[in-house]
Amino acid sequence: MQTQPTFVLVHGAFANSFSFAPLQAELALLGHRSVALDLPGHGFEATFPAAYQAPQDLDALAAAPGSIKGVMLADNVARVTEVLERAKRNGPTVLVAHSRGGFTATAVANARPELIDRIVYVSAWCPVDLDVAGYYAEPEMADVDPGGFAAALVGNPAELGLLRTNFRTADPATLDAFKQAFAADLTDDEFRTFLNTFQPDENLDAGTPDDRARAATWGRIPRTYVRLAADASMPPAVQDRMIREADALTPDNPFDVRTLEGSHLRWLVHPKPAAEVLASLAGI
Repeated sequence: MQTQPTFVLVHGAFANSFSFAPLQAELALLGHRSVALDLPGHGFEATFPAAYQAPQDLDALAAAPGSIKGVMLADNVARVTEVLERAKRNGPTVLVAHSRGGFTATAVANARPELIDRIVYVSAWCPVDLDVAGYYAEPEMADVDPGGFAAALVGNPAELGLLRTNFRTADPATLDAFKQAFAADLTDDEFRTFLNTFQPDENLDAGTPDDRARAATWGRIPRTYVRLAADASMPPAVQDRMIREADALTPDNPFDVRTLEGSHLRWLVHPKPAAEVLASLAGI
């Protein structure tokens, strides 16, 4: 009998392993094991300064040190590699990345393709022809306005050595900008609940052109892209562009493409359809 794979789940920016709990429950009910990891500086390694609590002290928050300072993409790669090495002892592995987690998944696959039996991007960054900054300058990202979140930024990233966002803001305009970008199809309670799983700090290293997908290593791993059809922060147009570029890079190993309805975060809040897609990949 074929050994069932272990799904290794990699979160996105400001997130952590906690956000995968509903998805893991659905996978378990379908008979599949999974492990959700925390990238360095995330989960219980995160910093939640006292000034972040209520009542907030934004001046103190702007100066408080954070544990994620100095964390680089290479540290993320090392963390995921170690988990994959352990999981691989039990059989095949399926590496699943969401959003910013795609940087890390791609870099891991570039370096250690033998550890991954399939790689799955769920509306995740998969840089091929450009680095991430380059994609943001392209027409496919024209409707994405990073400046919409500027009011929630706290402190100077260059001085703090990290990116800090006040997800506990009560400003209606900022909350609306977050909801429209990430969770327009969730209820207000679902949206605020998810927002409270975020941590304030994220590292500054999004990789370099050297971290783009490489045909000789990354390109030999079977791969799936799960498109999120109503994603406003990672629009379908840019998802499709990365799929096309990857397929052009390795035409003999194209993406298996699936599509889920919903926003950037809906699949994590209502995970049954996503779990069924992942389960369908267990044997391929």
